[in-house]
Amino acid sequence: QVQLVESGGGLVQAGGSLRLSCAASGSIFSINAMGWYRQAPGKQRELVARITTIGSTNYTDSVKGRFTISRDNAKNTVYLQMNSLKPEDTAVYYCNLAGVRVGPFEYVMDYWGKGTLVTVSS
Repeated sequence: QVQLVESGGGLVQAGGSLRLSCAASGSIFSINAMGWYRQAPGKQRELVARITTIGSTNYTDSVKGRFTISRDNAKNTVYLQMNSLKPEDTAVYYCNLAGVRVGPFEYVMDYWGKGTLVTVSS
């Protein structure tokens, strides 16, 4: 059983910053990729940023240069530093773990957090 605890969401004015954290606990041998997705009202969930075990990252175009994803493998934690926030960044942000080894020969494709709300006021 793997649990994800997200934190760091909230209300911020445009141009401000927030830092999201997602800590994973439980039976975890390894995690291939950790990432953040978001879903705005009336829109589909989209990938925001993703980071692999070796630190390779990718970002959706709208956040490049403003958001930075990082991870602490020892703590099974992923962070999303969000700067220069815009009203269009308003969404529920979900933590995702992909390719999780939970036993010697057991893998789980995806784990999702419950989401944390980020609201950016203009």
